[in-house]
Amino acid sequence: MRRALITVCVLIATVTQTLDSTIANVALPYMQGSMAVSQEEISWVLTTYIVAAAIMTAPTGYLARRFGRTRVFVVSILGFTAASILCGMAQSLDQIILFRILQGVLGASLLPLSQSTMLDIWPPEQHGTAMAIWMTGGLIGPVLGPTLGGWLTANFDWRWVFYINLPLGIMSALGLWAFLKETPVSRSARLDWTGFLALGIGIGALQTMLDRGQTLDWFASREIQVEAVLTGLGFYVFITQSLLAPKPFLSPGMFKDLNFVSAATVMFVLSMIVFASMALLAPYLQVLMNYPVATAGLIMAPRGAGAILVAPFTNWILKTIGPRAMTGLGFVAAIYALYDMTSWTPDISVWPILTAGFALGLATSFISIPLATAGFATLPVELRSEAASMFALSRNLGSSVGISITAALLVANTQVNHAIISAAVTPFNRVLQSGGPLHFWNPSSPMGVQMLNQIVTRQSNIIAYVDNFKLMLVLVIVATPLALLIRNARPKPGTVTVVVE
Repeated sequence: MRRALITVCVLIATVTQTLDSTIANVALPYMQGSMAVSQEEISWVLTTYIVAAAIMTAPTGYLARRFGRTRVFVVSILGFTAASILCGMAQSLDQIILFRILQGVLGASLLPLSQSTMLDIWPPEQHGTAMAIWMTGGLIGPVLGPTLGGWLTANFDWRWVFYINLPLGIMSALGLWAFLKETPVSRSARLDWTGFLALGIGIGALQTMLDRGQTLDWFASREIQVEAVLTGLGFYVFITQSLLAPKPFLSPGMFKDLNFVSAATVMFVLSMIVFASMALLAPYLQVLMNYPVATAGLIMAPRGAGAILVAPFTNWILKTIGPRAMTGLGFVAAIYALYDMTSWTPDISVWPILTAGFALGLATSFISIPLATAGFATLPVELRSEAASMFALSRNLGSSVGISITAALLVANTQVNHAIISAAVTPFNRVLQSGGPLHFWNPSSPMGVQMLNQIVTRQSNIIAYVDNFKLMLVLVIVATPLALLIRNARPKPGTVTVVVE
């Protein structure tokens, strides 16, 4: 009974944190109008949260050792909830950006702490089931976010996309404080500030460069040049410090485990595909296919259904075919879905969208659940919290990099396609010179030029989306051999933890 109650509280914390990665997306236009700012400025509401969360994920292991995992878990939930309320109360762009940074900082540890808690309270032979349950909570949030955010914004106000966290956060914090035992505290634990600051600078500069590169014309801008240098220096100092420091920021032991390193690498690639495709699909449905916000959210729901469907059978699948084969099947499902998406046009019916989303949901579970299980099977217990933070960091970094790259390519490819198509749209084009139904597309008249530009822009945008889907397909095909690195490992002696009954 105690384990069940802790599991419910952990899932609530997981859903609350992952929900905020997508719930604010549909509310951005309303925030933009409310605060009278540009589209680029309001986009920082998303990017600042992602960057802050990515940077502060890494020290989770140190915080859990120094202050106790339960204490850090509860404080993180309460802090994340308080920051969410402040975001809803913000009256200016500066305020909401500041509070989103605070939200990312305080909520960064929720995913790694929830994962390590689930691994500790469930026996090793049921880790597959535990990770299926945990991953289901992690998948429900991003899938539910657009639908719930659109409904709250349409029926109440954009501020409610943040206020919704209040009851969830209080419920989870009280339950964990009441039922989850505290872990041993190490007063001698120290934080390697050099390694932490170097990693933070590297991640922050990389994300900022990716977000602003397209707007500033990439390396023609001095800002982008500086951010590229800071990215290189940050990661160089971090790697050097990790290899040479007597007590580095992250324990080198976890990087000696091939299973964990392989799982974290595959999770990085998977997160690029999953979150980038979700970020692309929402505007594709709303802008190009003219679906209302709520309808677009419902159309994306089968992705969550596909992911959740696998959960009850995870233990049986893992025992029958092993994590390596299960991961390979996930890549096959992802290849099928993305290959189908490369032939999409706004004129297709809703059925291909539903089936592709369902297949991507299956792929997400088939890949992520064995990663979260096999990746920790051979790690010592004392490295589990720290390894979970790195696992979450690879997930956060993969999603932010994937979203930034695809967003930049969407804009760039639209411009390139527009120039190519426009070259054929001239007064000398015989098709446009003919009468009949195309007479109002006359490039010699101002009205005709305007209508032609709208058509060309739309077609250019459609091709740019297809180009992004093709890029993701290539990435999945290239990453598929990584499944061979996942070993069918069983927990080593000494990795069994105390099970909560």
